[in-house]
Amino acid sequence: MTTKATTTKKTSSTTKKPRTVKVSTSLELPKNPLAFEVLDLVSKQRSKAKKIEVLKKYEEMSLKIVLIWNFDESVVSALPEGDVPYSSYDEQTVNSGTLSTKISQETRAMYDQGSFSLGVTDQQGRTTIRKEAKNFYFFVKGGNDAMNKMRKESMFINLLQGLHPLEAEILCLVKDKKLTDKYKLTQDVVAEAYPDIQWGNRS
Repeated sequence: MTTKATTTKKTSSTTKKPRTVKVSTSLELPKNPLAFEVLDLVSKQRSKAKKIEVLKKYEEMSLKIVLIWNFDESVVSALPEGDVPYSSYDEQTVNSGTLSTKISQETRAMYDQGSFSLGVTDQQGRTTIRKEAKNFYFFVKGGNDAMNKMRKESMFINLLQGLHPLEAEILCLVKDKKLTDKYKLTQDVVAEAYPDIQWGNRS
């Protein structure tokens, strides 16, 4: 009896088929994708050629502006490095940590829930990098140096608070040139995808 049971168990274990994990190779995104959707898709590509293909497919001026801000050493942020605070004392006392911390918590929750929608899950009518990129020049040296430093910082904070959290996270990284801390992308890849970008002599 024992021998038969053992033999049967052994046979079933040897005939068990290994699980196969399917990896999606689709490069399709929704119409007018958000910057984080494009950068996330770029990060998922294993080859340089595929990363370039994604960038070319979803080429858009606001995305280029973000990438230039991050990778071009001649573009210098006119904002303090590090975590972004809240805009007022009341917000600082009501919320713990910093605005950067809040954005990180919101983005982590989105990944946990697997939902990044601007529609159903977002009832606050958030804006996007695509819509706000025209104002980014305020936040770099040479853009509007006559503007008061505190005014620039206040504008940036207000912008972050109005953005979709995953878009706000990108700007927090880009202002410190740390986009590659999250996304697998290099200046070399960007330069090949967008040969029209002129690097240097911007500040």
